[in-house]
Amino acid sequence: MKLINATDKEFADISSEEYREYDFGDGTKIKLAAPLFLNVNDKSGGHRVLTTDGVSHYIPSGWKHLSWKAKQGKPHFVK
Repeated sequence: MKLINATDKEFADISSEEYREYDFGDGTKIKLAAPLFLNVNDKSGGHRVLTTDGVSHYIPSGWKHLSWKAKQGKPHFVK
């Protein structure tokens, strides 16, 4: 999937991740499968993530933990 970005925000390629999971510390977890691109808002800390199914996600700041799994043979950290 190609990212079509009509904003001034910069997105990092995180396609090496199999998934990423946000933990809000209150039992709430959000797991995103096959993320492709990520923007972290400098002011709010919110994350914008595009996944391979073409869905755009916004994760507000306030989560307590973020985890992800790299695809086989791909880098564990890209940003």
